[in-house]
Amino acid sequence: MPYAFFRAVEDTVRETLAQGLHGWQVADCAVTMTHSGYWPRQSHAHQGFDKSMSSTGADFRGLTPLVLAEALRRAGTRVYEPMHRFRLEAPADTLGALLPVLSAGRAVPETTGTRGALCVLEGVVPAARVHGLEQRLPGLTRGEAEWESAFEDYAPVAGGDDVPERPRTDLNPVNRKEYLLNVTGRRG
Repeated sequence: MPYAFFRAVEDTVRETLAQGLHGWQVADCAVTMTHSGYWPRQSHAHQGFDKSMSSTGADFRGLTPLVLAEALRRAGTRVYEPMHRFRLEAPADTLGALLPVLSAGRAVPETTGTRGALCVLEGVVPAARVHGLEQRLPGLTRGEAEWESAFEDYAPVAGGDDVPERPRTDLNPVNRKEYLLNVTGRRG
């Protein structure tokens, strides 16, 4: 297979991984081509080059997203979200009001302790929920809470099959029928 075709596949793999299965970038992924199905220049005897009988770079650019999307699906690709580690100090008598709000914000307290009249909670919370929790704390703790949080790691999005989708900007190889109609030019 010509180097230019490998390059077409490599570029298309990068473009496809930028949106993954759900519109989110796929990170930490290795892609290996095991076979290609490449057909070199072909023609009928004593006639000129017949493009319909040969592989082109466009063939590989069009097929790569379909093959890669299926490989990602089979691999069990999951969407991850950034998680923050938090530390919360608040008056102990406000703990009853805090715990349901933390739970609704998907915060998971891992340790709970007391220090005098204060309760101290430490745990993890999705980064997307930090701002909302910070805004609710003053009203729940009479303005006496101290909240600290910082990025810790990524974790699979909770909720099982309810994966957050992000609008795609490509031809969406996940929808095979629509993708093929667009790639073959039968629909604009």
